[in-house]
Amino acid sequence: MKFMRTFNKTAAAFVATMLCTATAYAETPEEFYKGKTVTLIVSAAPGGGADLYARAFVKYFSKHLPGTPNVIVSNIPGAGGLTAAAQLEHSEPRDGTVVAVLQRNNLYLPLVSAEKIAFDPQAVNWIGSLNKETYALVTWETSPVKTIDDLFSKPMTLGATSFNNENRTFPAVINQYLGGKIDIIAGYKGNDEIALAMERGEVQGRALTVTSLLSGNDASWIKEGKIHVVAQMGVEKNPAIPDVPLLLDYVKDPDAKMLFEFLFLPLQAGRPIAAPPEVPADRLAALRTAFEEAATDPDFTAELAKQNATVEMLKGDEIAAIVKTLYDSPENVVTAVKSLLKPQ
Repeated sequence: MKFMRTFNKTAAAFVATMLCTATAYAETPEEFYKGKTVTLIVSAAPGGGADLYARAFVKYFSKHLPGTPNVIVSNIPGAGGLTAAAQLEHSEPRDGTVVAVLQRNNLYLPLVSAEKIAFDPQAVNWIGSLNKETYALVTWETSPVKTIDDLFSKPMTLGATSFNNENRTFPAVINQYLGGKIDIIAGYKGNDEIALAMERGEVQGRALTVTSLLSGNDASWIKEGKIHVVAQMGVEKNPAIPDVPLLLDYVKDPDAKMLFEFLFLPLQAGRPIAAPPEVPADRLAALRTAFEEAATDPDFTAELAKQNATVEMLKGDEIAAIVKTLYDSPENVVTAVKSLLKPQ
């Protein structure tokens, strides 16, 4: 028995020594990332707003990551960003070498979609967002709708992309809850195609982000008087268009207001960036710190300013808080959103 006690003490001491040795030689984030390549997935096609932000961001992200790894962009469009989101959660390495710029609707579609979606926004690790977004509703010069009051009393045609895209759901909720008379024509392949349809007279308006409004054709069209910026849609006014009315101010019914706020809240997450589940804690912390430092790097913000884009950083825990708010929404609000997203 004395021998066994001595043996057990010796074995315990040996295990403790091995654990201390392993801890002492544990790989630091700097050692791990040095010489590696980090992939920043963009859940949209090249050329759009998400891609613009990502490609401007990667060199600053690399600069602030420990070990200064190479950071590359990989575009994986499809299903409104959910193709990339599902891949991030289920298939990508969980070692901290892959992060993804997801879509705002990815924060709530799994909660309200009639289809089963292979992505859970509560399961991934949120890194942060580079900006907040606000939507604007614009009309062509020939449209009878030129002001927000016209929007509730005069008919117009509006171009949109996919059924669940914000450029369709926002006008649809105006129709359903504020008496709008908007004939929504969905199925266009992108903003550029809708812009061309406006010029041709196929449609009389569209909904788009203020970032796109101020950096695309619309910016020159505003100066030329070819379009009217009728309303802005978000939980708060965008300082870039301070004189444009906020649609939420016109929603008086409390239940309807909760629905509008549910739809608009993800705009606060702008371009949300996430890492897969189970990333080691020290590397996740390194990713978040590098993100915050890169997002506030003066050279990065100056580079975006040249493209008429702004940085309004949100940290990862702020994105997680938005997701929690959405998932804690009252059942009647969730049911109303489900109805809005269900094809008739």
